[in-house]
Amino acid sequence: MLKTTLEQWRMFRSVAEYGGFNQAGAEVHKSQSSIYNAVQKLEHSLGVKLLEVKGRRTHLTEAGQLMLRRANYLLDEAAKLEAVAQEVGRGCETRLRIAVDEIFPQDFLYRVLDKVSLEYPMLNIELRESILTGATELLALEKVDLAISPLNGHKGFSEELCQVEFVAVAHPDHPLHHFERPLTFEDLRSFRQIVVRDSAVGQSQDSGWLGANSRWTVSHIRTSVEMISRGLGYAYLPVTAMMPAIAAGLLKPLPLGAAGRRHAQLFLMFNDADMLGPAARTLMAEIRIQSELIADVRMPGEAGEN
Repeated sequence: MLKTTLEQWRMFRSVAEYGGFNQAGAEVHKSQSSIYNAVQKLEHSLGVKLLEVKGRRTHLTEAGQLMLRRANYLLDEAAKLEAVAQEVGRGCETRLRIAVDEIFPQDFLYRVLDKVSLEYPMLNIELRESILTGATELLALEKVDLAISPLNGHKGFSEELCQVEFVAVAHPDHPLHHFERPLTFEDLRSFRQIVVRDSAVGQSQDSGWLGANSRWTVSHIRTSVEMISRGLGYAYLPVTAMMPAIAAGLLKPLPLGAAGRRHAQLFLMFNDADMLGPAARTLMAEIRIQSELIADVRMPGEAGEN
Protein backbone atom coordinates (compact mmCIF):
# COMPACT_ATOMS: atom_id res chain seq x y z
CA MET A 1 0.00 0.00 0.00
CA LEU A 2 1.30 3.45 -0.91
CA LYS A 3 2.39 5.71 1.94
CA THR A 4 1.91 8.95 0.00
CA THR A 5 -0.80 10.62 -2.10
CA LEU A 6 -0.75 12.59 -5.34
CA GLU A 7 -2.11 15.61 -3.47
CA GLN A 8 0.87 15.56 -1.09
CA TRP A 9 3.26 15.47 -4.02
CA ARG A 10 1.37 18.30 -5.68
CA MET A 11 1.67 20.45 -2.55
CA PHE A 12 5.38 19.65 -2.29
CA ARG A 13 5.93 20.67 -5.91
CA SER A 14 4.03 23.92 -5.45
CA VAL A 15 6.24 24.91 -2.48
CA ALA A 16 9.39 24.09 -4.46
CA GLU A 17 8.09 25.99 -7.49
CA TYR A 18 6.93 29.17 -5.72
CA GLY A 19 9.59 29.31 -3.00
CA GLY A 20 7.48 29.06 0.17
CA PHE A 21 4.28 27.93 1.83
CA ASN A 22 2.57 31.33 1.66
CA GLN A 23 3.43 31.80 -2.00
CA ALA A 24 2.30 28.27 -2.87
CA GLY A 25 -0.99 28.75 -1.03
CA ALA A 26 -1.78 31.86 -3.04
CA GLU A 27 -1.08 30.08 -6.32
CA VAL A 28 -2.95 26.81 -5.69
CA HIS A 29 -5.72 28.40 -3.58
CA LYS A 30 -4.94 26.46 -0.41
CA SER A 31 -4.24 27.68 3.10
CA GLN A 32 -0.65 27.81 4.27
CA SER A 33 -1.40 25.36 7.07
CA SER A 34 -2.91 22.74 4.73
CA ILE A 35 0.10 22.86 2.43
CA TYR A 36 2.52 22.73 5.38
CA ASN A 37 0.70 19.74 6.87
CA ALA A 38 0.71 17.89 3.53
CA VAL A 39 4.47 18.32 3.12
CA GLN A 40 5.08 17.35 6.75
CA LYS A 41 3.10 14.12 6.32
CA LEU A 42 5.02 13.42 3.11
CA GLU A 43 8.39 13.82 4.82
CA HIS A 44 7.25 11.71 7.78
CA SER A 45 5.96 8.92 5.54
CA LEU A 46 9.19 8.83 3.54
CA GLY A 47 11.56 9.44 6.43
CA VAL A 48 13.36 12.04 4.31
CA LYS A 49 13.80 15.79 4.75
CA LEU A 50 12.67 17.44 1.51
CA LEU A 51 12.65 21.16 2.36
CA GLU A 52 14.65 23.54 4.53
CA VAL A 53 14.13 27.22 5.34
CA LYS A 54 16.95 29.66 4.65
CA GLY A 55 16.11 33.25 5.42
CA ARG A 56 12.67 34.02 4.07
CA ARG A 57 12.63 31.34 1.41
CA THR A 58 12.14 27.61 1.43
CA HIS A 59 14.74 25.56 -0.44
CA LEU A 60 14.99 21.97 -1.56
CA THR A 61 17.41 19.68 0.18
CA GLU A 62 19.57 17.41 -1.95
CA ALA A 63 17.07 14.61 -1.40
CA GLY A 64 14.26 17.05 -2.20
CA GLN A 65 15.80 17.87 -5.59
CA LEU A 66 15.91 14.19 -6.47
CA MET A 67 12.35 13.57 -5.30
CA LEU A 68 11.06 16.65 -7.15
CA ARG A 69 12.31 15.26 -10.46
CA ARG A 70 10.45 12.01 -9.81
CA ALA A 71 7.38 13.86 -8.53
CA ASN A 72 7.21 15.95 -11.71
CA TYR A 73 7.10 12.76 -13.77
CA LEU A 74 4.48 11.21 -11.48
CA LEU A 75 2.18 14.25 -11.57
CA ASP A 76 2.57 14.75 -15.31
CA GLU A 77 1.67 11.10 -15.94
CA ALA A 78 -1.35 11.39 -13.65
CA ALA A 79 -2.52 14.43 -15.62
CA LYS A 80 -2.09 12.51 -18.89
CA LEU A 81 -4.04 9.58 -17.46
CA GLU A 82 -6.96 11.86 -16.63
CA ALA A 83 -6.81 13.44 -20.09
CA VAL A 84 -6.94 10.02 -21.73
CA ALA A 85 -9.93 9.06 -19.58
CA GLN A 86 -11.74 12.26 -20.58
CA GLU A 87 -11.12 11.68 -24.28
CA VAL A 88 -12.21 8.04 -24.07
CA GLY A 89 -15.27 9.14 -22.11
CA ARG A 90 -16.34 11.48 -24.91
CA GLY A 91 -15.83 8.82 -27.54
CA CYS A 92 -12.43 9.97 -28.82
CA GLU A 93 -10.13 7.38 -30.31
CA THR A 94 -6.67 6.97 -28.79
CA ARG A 95 -5.03 5.92 -32.07
CA LEU A 96 -5.39 7.11 -35.65
CA ARG A 97 -3.73 5.29 -38.57
CA ILE A 98 -3.34 7.14 -41.86
CA ALA A 99 -1.69 6.40 -45.19
CA VAL A 100 -0.66 9.45 -47.24
CA ASP A 101 0.78 9.39 -50.73
CA GLU A 102 4.10 11.19 -50.91
CA ILE A 103 2.83 13.67 -53.49
CA PHE A 104 0.72 15.27 -50.74
CA PRO A 105 3.16 18.05 -49.70
CA GLN A 106 4.89 17.36 -46.41
CA ASP A 107 4.67 20.93 -45.10
CA PHE A 108 0.89 20.89 -45.50
CA LEU A 109 0.62 17.41 -43.97
CA TYR A 110 2.64 18.48 -40.92
CA ARG A 111 0.27 21.41 -40.38
CA VAL A 112 -2.66 18.99 -40.36
CA LEU A 113 -1.02 16.63 -37.88
CA ASP A 114 0.05 19.46 -35.60
CA LYS A 115 -3.45 20.99 -35.52
CA VAL A 116 -5.07 17.64 -34.71
CA SER A 117 -2.50 16.87 -32.00
CA LEU A 118 -3.10 20.24 -30.34
CA GLU A 119 -6.81 19.47 -30.11
CA TYR A 120 -6.28 15.82 -29.10
CA PRO A 121 -2.94 15.75 -27.24
CA MET A 122 -3.30 12.11 -26.16
CA LEU A 123 -3.92 10.85 -29.69
CA ASN A 124 -1.29 8.49 -31.11
CA ILE A 125 -0.90 9.01 -34.87
CA GLU A 126 0.58 6.31 -37.08
CA LEU A 127 1.62 7.70 -40.46
CA ARG A 128 2.32 5.37 -43.41
CA GLU A 129 3.93 7.15 -46.37
CA SER A 130 3.00 5.50 -49.66
CA ILE A 131 3.35 5.72 -53.44
CA LEU A 132 0.63 5.18 -56.09
CA THR A 133 -1.58 2.20 -55.06
CA GLY A 134 0.12 1.80 -51.69
CA ALA A 135 -2.42 3.86 -49.73
CA THR A 136 -5.47 2.15 -51.23
CA GLU A 137 -3.93 -1.26 -50.54
CA LEU A 138 -3.34 -0.41 -46.88
CA LEU A 139 -6.94 0.81 -46.58
CA ALA A 140 -8.33 -2.31 -48.26
CA LEU A 141 -6.35 -4.47 -45.83
CA GLU A 142 -7.71 -2.36 -42.93
CA LYS A 143 -4.20 -1.45 -41.83
CA VAL A 144 -5.14 2.24 -41.81
CA ASP A 145 -8.28 4.21 -40.96
CA LEU A 146 -7.86 6.96 -43.57
CA ALA A 147 -5.95 7.24 -46.81
CA ILE A 148 -4.91 9.97 -49.24
CA SER A 149 -4.19 8.50 -52.65
CA PRO A 150 -3.84 9.62 -56.29
CA LEU A 151 -5.71 6.50 -57.45
CA ASN A 152 -9.43 6.15 -56.90
CA GLY A 153 -9.83 2.39 -56.88
CA HIS A 154 -11.40 2.20 -53.42
CA LYS A 155 -14.81 0.57 -52.91
CA GLY A 156 -15.66 2.63 -49.81
CA PHE A 157 -15.96 6.39 -49.41
CA SER A 158 -13.89 8.52 -51.77
CA GLU A 159 -13.75 12.30 -51.94
CA GLU A 160 -11.82 14.50 -54.37
CA LEU A 161 -9.29 16.76 -52.70
CA CYS A 162 -6.87 18.81 -54.79
CA GLN A 163 -4.76 18.36 -57.89
CA VAL A 164 -0.98 18.29 -57.61
CA GLU A 165 1.00 19.67 -60.55
CA PHE A 166 3.99 17.70 -61.89
CA VAL A 167 6.67 19.31 -64.07
CA ALA A 168 9.39 17.59 -66.12
CA VAL A 169 12.74 18.80 -64.82
CA ALA A 170 16.48 18.18 -64.99
CA HIS A 171 19.61 19.90 -63.70
CA PRO A 172 20.36 23.10 -65.68
CA ASP A 173 23.58 21.51 -67.00
CA HIS A 174 21.85 18.32 -68.15
CA PRO A 175 22.24 17.64 -71.92
CA LEU A 176 18.46 17.92 -72.38
CA HIS A 177 18.78 21.66 -71.74
CA HIS A 178 21.33 22.05 -74.55
CA PHE A 179 19.14 21.12 -77.53
CA GLU A 180 18.26 24.80 -78.15
CA ARG A 181 14.81 23.78 -79.34
CA PRO A 182 11.59 22.37 -77.85
CA LEU A 183 12.00 18.74 -76.80
CA THR A 184 9.95 15.72 -77.85
CA PHE A 185 9.30 12.46 -76.00
CA GLU A 186 11.62 10.81 -78.51
CA ASP A 187 14.42 13.08 -77.25
CA LEU A 188 13.74 12.00 -73.67
CA ARG A 189 14.02 8.28 -74.42
CA SER A 190 17.75 8.61 -74.97
CA PHE A 191 18.35 9.79 -71.40
CA ARG A 192 17.94 8.26 -67.97
CA GLN A 193 14.58 8.74 -66.29
CA ILE A 194 14.16 8.54 -62.52
CA VAL A 195 10.91 6.77 -61.58
CA VAL A 196 9.38 6.32 -58.12
CA ARG A 197 8.35 2.75 -57.25
CA ASP A 198 4.78 1.85 -56.30
CA SER A 199 4.77 1.01 -52.57
CA ALA A 200 1.96 -1.55 -52.84
CA VAL A 201 2.96 -5.12 -52.00
CA GLY A 202 0.27 -6.74 -54.14
CA GLN A 203 -0.62 -5.49 -57.60
CA SER A 204 1.59 -2.47 -58.05
CA GLN A 205 1.65 -0.42 -61.22
CA ASP A 206 3.98 1.79 -63.22
CA SER A 207 3.08 5.42 -63.69
CA GLY A 208 4.99 8.17 -65.44
CA TRP A 209 7.60 6.04 -67.21
CA LEU A 210 8.11 7.32 -70.77
CA GLY A 211 9.87 4.25 -72.10
CA ALA A 212 13.36 5.65 -71.55
CA ASN A 213 16.18 3.30 -72.52
CA SER A 214 17.69 3.81 -69.06
CA ARG A 215 15.55 3.92 -65.94
CA TRP A 216 16.45 4.18 -62.27
CA THR A 217 13.62 3.23 -59.90
CA VAL A 218 13.64 4.64 -56.37
CA SER A 219 11.33 4.36 -53.37
CA HIS A 220 10.82 8.02 -52.41
CA ILE A 221 10.19 11.32 -54.18
CA ARG A 222 12.89 13.05 -52.12
CA THR A 223 15.43 10.54 -53.49
CA SER A 224 14.36 11.40 -57.03
CA VAL A 225 14.70 15.13 -56.31
CA GLU A 226 18.22 14.65 -54.96
CA MET A 227 19.34 12.48 -57.88
CA ILE A 228 18.05 14.90 -60.47
CA SER A 229 19.58 17.83 -58.60
CA ARG A 230 22.92 16.05 -59.04
CA GLY A 231 22.41 15.76 -62.81
CA LEU A 232 21.77 11.99 -62.76
CA GLY A 233 18.62 12.04 -64.89
CA TYR A 234 15.27 13.70 -65.46
CA ALA A 235 11.79 13.14 -64.03
CA TYR A 236 8.30 14.50 -63.61
CA LEU A 237 8.22 15.81 -60.04
CA PRO A 238 5.51 17.44 -57.89
CA VAL A 239 6.02 21.21 -57.89
CA THR A 240 5.68 21.32 -54.10
CA ALA A 241 8.48 18.76 -53.63
CA MET A 242 11.09 20.60 -55.66
CA MET A 243 10.54 24.24 -54.70
CA PRO A 244 13.79 24.47 -52.68
CA ALA A 245 15.83 22.87 -55.50
CA ILE A 246 14.24 25.20 -58.08
CA ALA A 247 15.01 28.23 -55.90
CA ALA A 248 18.61 27.03 -55.46
CA GLY A 249 19.06 26.70 -59.22
CA LEU A 250 19.50 22.92 -59.06
CA LEU A 251 16.46 22.06 -61.17
CA LYS A 252 15.04 23.61 -64.31
CA PRO A 253 11.85 22.74 -66.22
CA LEU A 254 12.47 20.95 -69.51
CA PRO A 255 11.31 22.77 -72.66
CA LEU A 256 8.47 20.36 -73.46
CA GLY A 257 5.66 22.89 -73.70
CA ALA A 258 2.31 21.64 -72.42
CA ALA A 259 3.64 18.07 -72.44
CA GLY A 260 6.07 19.04 -69.69
CA ARG A 261 3.24 19.37 -67.17
CA ARG A 262 0.90 16.81 -65.68
CA HIS A 263 -1.68 16.82 -62.90
CA ALA A 264 -2.57 14.14 -60.38
CA GLN A 265 -5.89 14.18 -58.53
CA LEU A 266 -5.71 13.29 -54.85
CA PHE A 267 -8.55 11.48 -53.06
CA LEU A 268 -9.48 11.19 -49.39
CA MET A 269 -10.75 7.68 -48.62
CA PHE A 270 -12.00 5.58 -45.73
CA ASN A 271 -13.96 2.36 -45.27
CA ASP A 272 -16.74 3.07 -42.76
CA ALA A 273 -17.77 6.50 -41.49
CA ASP A 274 -19.34 4.98 -38.37
CA MET A 275 -15.90 3.72 -37.30
CA LEU A 276 -14.34 7.18 -37.37
CA GLY A 277 -14.14 9.16 -34.13
CA PRO A 278 -13.91 12.93 -33.55
CA ALA A 279 -10.14 13.02 -34.03
CA ALA A 280 -10.43 11.40 -37.46
CA ARG A 281 -13.16 13.86 -38.45
CA THR A 282 -11.05 16.78 -37.28
CA LEU A 283 -8.14 15.46 -39.32
CA MET A 284 -10.34 15.19 -42.43
CA ALA A 285 -11.54 18.77 -41.97
CA GLU A 286 -7.95 20.02 -41.69
CA ILE A 287 -6.93 18.02 -44.77
CA ARG A 288 -9.68 19.74 -46.77
CA ILE A 289 -8.48 23.16 -45.62
CA GLN A 290 -4.86 22.45 -46.53
CA SER A 291 -5.91 20.93 -49.87
CA GLU A 292 -7.39 24.27 -50.92
CA LEU A 293 -4.02 25.89 -50.23
CA ILE A 294 -2.13 23.18 -52.14
CA ALA A 295 -4.25 23.87 -55.21
CA ASP A 296 -2.85 27.42 -55.31
CA VAL A 297 0.82 26.34 -55.36
CA ARG A 298 2.57 27.30 -58.62
CA MET A 299 6.06 27.17 -60.03
CA PRO A 300 8.14 30.28 -59.15
CA GLY A 301 7.09 33.16 -61.39
CA GLU A 302 3.63 31.72 -62.08
CA ALA A 303 1.75 32.96 -59.01
CA GLY A 304 -0.67 35.01 -61.07
CA GLU A 305 -1.47 32.40 -63.72
CA ASN A 306 -4.71 30.40 -63.83
